[in-house]
Amino acid sequence: MYKLIALDLDGTLLNDEKNIAEENIRLLNQLSKNGIKILIATGRGYYSAKQLTKNIKGDLIFVANNGGIVRQRENDQVLFSQFLDEAHCKLVLKEGLKRDLHPIIHIDYFLDGYDIILSNKFIKRYKDSAYVKKVTRYKLMDKVLDEKIDRILALVYPGGKDKLNNFNLYINENYPDRFSSHIMENVEIDEGILELMNPSVNKWEGIKKYARSQGIKEEEIVVIGDDNNDIDMIRNAGLGIAMKNGTALARSIADTISEKDNNQAGVAFELKRVLNI
Repeated sequence: MYKLIALDLDGTLLNDEKNIAEENIRLLNQLSKNGIKILIATGRGYYSAKQLTKNIKGDLIFVANNGGIVRQRENDQVLFSQFLDEAHCKLVLKEGLKRDLHPIIHIDYFLDGYDIILSNKFIKRYKDSAYVKKVTRYKLMDKVLDEKIDRILALVYPGGKDKLNNFNLYINENYPDRFSSHIMENVEIDEGILELMNPSVNKWEGIKKYARSQGIKEEEIVVIGDDNNDIDMIRNAGLGIAMKNGTALARSIADTISEKDNNQAGVAFELKRVLNI
């Protein structure tokens, strides 16, 4: 019997308008009421994920920033966190600036009212993107190399796919074992985004830590995702499901590929099938 459902947000639980279908909400509320734990596993920061899922009832658990931090919605309590080394980040930030790559720096300052650091150059470059039009809880910092930055959860670089692939290769070759990284494809800013986290961080590790704390076995976990940052959790869970709109890589390692996409309430469709509802 499955005891925990772990869901990605963008491209999975959220439709393309960044809303959750009523069918998905009703089913998740029913499952929560029946004692099944619902966990949101996302590359987004906690505040953003919390706002987007406010219509889902129960005590949601958030594996945010790809597993960099795990929080309980009921009281915003941090259950687990793993940050990046500031010195290592400064080296990568310097290399990125040489390539005219400007990051979104995710940090854990939720209680202080901001979650990310942006530069004026970043905002100017992406001023017409859906991301910049919606982002609010940020701190401006143009001289990131000169200022102290701590509690760093992720460095997120938007850009062209070739440039990001080359930068990712450079980081892996020159700073081995210092970062966990992947390139996202189903994104709303530029051609893709490169995400860099603590080397021991990914969504599956965050899910697994929480599950163990609750006495839940790995084979009792169902996960649903769509993008390349979902691969570890899709591969390792008791049942790993990729959305119909998932990337080729995500679909290639899934136990099941949904017949529905994120605009067709694919999450509810699959969970009803799996749980015989």
